Order: sequence, then C-alpha cells, then structure tokens
Amino acid sequence: MAQPHTITHPLWTVVGEGAIGLLATAQLHQAGFPVQLHRRTVGPFDFVFQSAGQTQHISLHIAAKHPYSFILLPVKAYAVVDAVQQLLPLMAEDAQLVLSHNGMGTIEQVLPLLKPEQGLWFLSTSHGAFKPDHATVIHSGKGQSVLGALNQAALAQQQSVEETMQAALGPLVVMADIWPALWQKLAVNAVINPLTALHQCKNGELSNGKYNAAIELLIEEFVLVAKASGQDFSNDSIQSRVAQVIRQTADNYSSMQQDFAKGRRSELEYITGFLLKQAEQHQLQLPAHQAIYQLLLQKSPR
Repeated sequence: MAQPHTITHPLWTVVGEGAIGLLATAQLHQAGFPVQLHRRTVGPFDFVFQSAGQTQHISLHIAAKHPYSFILLPVKAYAVVDAVQQLLPLMAEDAQLVLSHNGMGTIEQVLPLLKPEQGLWFLSTSHGAFKPDHATVIHSGKGQSVLGALNQAALAQQQSVEETMQAALGPLVVMADIWPALWQKLAVNAVINPLTALHQCKNGELSNGKYNAAIELLIEEFVLVAKASGQDFSNDSIQSRVAQVIRQTADNYSSMQQDFAKGRRSELEYITGFLLKQAEQHQLQLPAHQAIYQLLLQKSPR
C-alpha cells in the first residue's frame, strides 16, 4: 500500500526580531513550515503571538543552521545593505533572498552583491504588527502582500518562495512586474509617513480638511517624478489610494511617526529622500517634498 505523500518544506531563515519578521515567523510556524530566526544572540527564542483574539506561545528551538537557502529580510530600509553584507558568507550559492520594507532604493544596492545563482525578491505588505515588548508581537491589522521576482535566478525557486510567503504574509498577489506596486506604496508612504511624523498624529487625523492642500501638493509632485521614472499614475488614482489608506488605518500611527516619537532613526531617506534623488536625476523640483524633508531632517535623531 502506497505511503501517503507528505509535503516537505525547506527551512526558512527570518532575519531579526522586528514586528513583521516575528509575525511572518509565527504564521509560518503555525502553518507547519520549518523556520528559524537569525538574531544577534544565538539560542532558543520564545515569544508570544497575539492575533484575532488568540494568544499563542511560540518556542523556536532550531539551532541556526547554515548555509541559509531561503531568507526573509524584513528590516528597515537603512539596515538592508549592512544586513545583506553580514549574511553573504552564510548564504547558499543558490539562496533566495526576500526583502520587505517601506521605501525604495535598496534593490539597486543589493542586486550587485549577489552571486549569479542567488535569487532576489521583494515583498510589499499591508499587514500591521507591533511589539509592546521585546518578546510579544501583536497582529494589529490584517492586510495582504505583493511579491515579485527581481532577477532571473529567483525564477528557479518560484513555487517554493510563493507558497512560503503565502503562508507567512498572505493573501499574496504575485506580480511579474512589481515596480508599479512599489511606486504606488511609495506614494502612500511619501504622504502619510512624513505628515504624521511632522504633526505627531495618527493616520486618521490627515482626513481633517486642514491637510488637504499639503496632501494635494505632495501627490502632484509625486505623480510628476513617477512619470519621469517611467511609472504613469493619475493624480486622482493616487489621491483615492491615499484617502483609502488614511481611512483604513485611521487609528494607527505610521512607522515614521513612531520612529520620531521614540527618537529612533527613520526611513525618511528611502521614502522622501528617494523621491528627491529621482527628481534630481530628471532635473525636477519638488518644493513640497523638499520642505517636509528639511523640517524632518532638523527633528531627526542625530
């Protein structure tokens, strides 16, 4: 009699212990996928996962096994290149690396660091998670994720990466060309994050009419630089997407607001800074983004 076929999933390594990383780790663990954390300190890691009113204690006892073949790197944009350089000696010759963060500009930095057989992916997610303490993660908002391959080597392991990311941060939309989705996410981030950081308010506060003019200006300038960079959006489509996110996340504080409130480094350089660099390349002026960038730079922790 034939044995029932059991599907074996490869071991995934999640880097760090940020909120999205622990959310992905918890959901992979619950779905029966082998998962380990790459942390500064080696050894077992226990944490509490809260989602949809359920609380689960998760113990990861896997010793850090390398070379790493499948890696999810959900760290802040400014930490990506350093993290990749530390991971390179631990990565398999044909490793698959999935980046996930706010902002843009890291893909161009990471691609040249990889070997020809190493695949690069980007996962953009709207799931919300936060950590009230170092060993608790709360799934604060169910979202979805967009995944795209960024080089030829990624396509060799497409099915395995897609299945795992579906379990980690689904529902998942896989795109042959992820760039329009990344630019649209940048549009939302370049409006909501800097404004909430500047005014130290929840996202929902931005629906107050007094912010309308600033939001419109930021969107107009974004559409201009996106078009010069080969991404064609209408002001109206971006306006309605920004308004939708403000509504859906009204009670949330943006990541940049949180960073400024807590005196931490923010992703400003990879959001507004990235837009300003693109504008410079195309000899465009973005006075509204430039002004908010300068104001936030003065408030940034040194």
